[in-house]
Amino acid sequence: MASHRPFPADDFGVYYILAECADYDSLPESKTQPHFQGVTGLRNLGNTCYVNAILQCLCSVSPLVEYFLSGKYITALKKDCSEVTTAFAYLMTDMWLGDSDCVSPEIFLSAVGSLYPAFLKKTQQDAQEFLIYVLNELHEALKKNCRRRANEKRTDQSCCRKVPACETSIITRLFEGQLSYSITCLKCESCTHKNEVFTILSLPIPSEYECSLQDCLQCFFQQDTLTWSNQIHCSFCEIKQEAAVRTSISKVPKIIVFHLKRFDIQGTVKRKLRTDIRYPLTNLDLTPYICPVFRKHPKYNLCAVVNHFGDLDSGHYTAFCKNSVTQAWYSFDDTRVSEIPDTSVQTATAYLLFYSCQPFSIPTQKCKSQDSTPDHCKQAIRKWP
Repeated sequence: MASHRPFPADDFGVYYILAECADYDSLPESKTQPHFQGVTGLRNLGNTCYVNAILQCLCSVSPLVEYFLSGKYITALKKDCSEVTTAFAYLMTDMWLGDSDCVSPEIFLSAVGSLYPAFLKKTQQDAQEFLIYVLNELHEALKKNCRRRANEKRTDQSCCRKVPACETSIITRLFEGQLSYSITCLKCESCTHKNEVFTILSLPIPSEYECSLQDCLQCFFQQDTLTWSNQIHCSFCEIKQEAAVRTSISKVPKIIVFHLKRFDIQGTVKRKLRTDIRYPLTNLDLTPYICPVFRKHPKYNLCAVVNHFGDLDSGHYTAFCKNSVTQAWYSFDDTRVSEIPDTSVQTATAYLLFYSCQPFSIPTQKCKSQDSTPDHCKQAIRKWP
């Protein structure tokens, strides 16, 4: 049992101390350090650090980057073309193939903001919410319908992303998983099952001081009892009854994203849990939480982290990402980019954790002399200066 200790010092203040030290240490090397693919800073356009942190993490997911660099996305785009998806593709190209140490996400943010104006207000937003919107827009633009197999069982239509299960895209192939809920009536002991699609797992934090990622996972997957107002209607008893609910993973994604629920709002009271959560960089074992018949994937390795400093109303986001070219970890703080040792990836400010079940290879690009981008896609991008 962990001993109780005082809360850590305000992490927003710690951020400024670390940033100043990082800047000082990196100055002598700034002119000689080579520019690697995928190691590119992003300009802050006014409280857009949450945008930059998410983009850096997505930029570190090599299978996603390769899909755009190779031009495969072009044939999947709908006829009317998606401005968000096209802008995302151009930005990934600049970050991986450009010669600049820093680029601007302005075109991409403008495209997203035209659909979700809140992201153009230049106020702090939640990085996790921004990630959800981006993944959803990419999926909507690139999805295609696939026929069900004759022997494929229909699953429950209740899911967190309300789209038919037969729609697939690069997003579903990489990020989409499925939870299975086993619901047992405590009166007649009848059991029913429900499935829910997810792209991000929001994990509760069981301690205010320190815990491990496994502690958070165990808390999420522990059996719950539904009583009083939470009782369910039992189709066998034909009335509401108390029930036990057990959750497991019936489909594991290739990239699993964990959202650590640090922000707690109860009425008018807001607070941030500054719990020091220990998470492994390699060999994360999800076997205890996966349905036995679906335990096919190996253990997971960390590939990116989104950090949050400060509180709900004012703060700052940064990212740690592992580069598939150099196999080194880098810290991305808007335009400030620096290589960091593995030992620095573990921090008490982690907010989002990206894990992959397979190692990343270097993304393959299409031939530069062949620009097969449709004219309507080019026109969508030219709308912004």
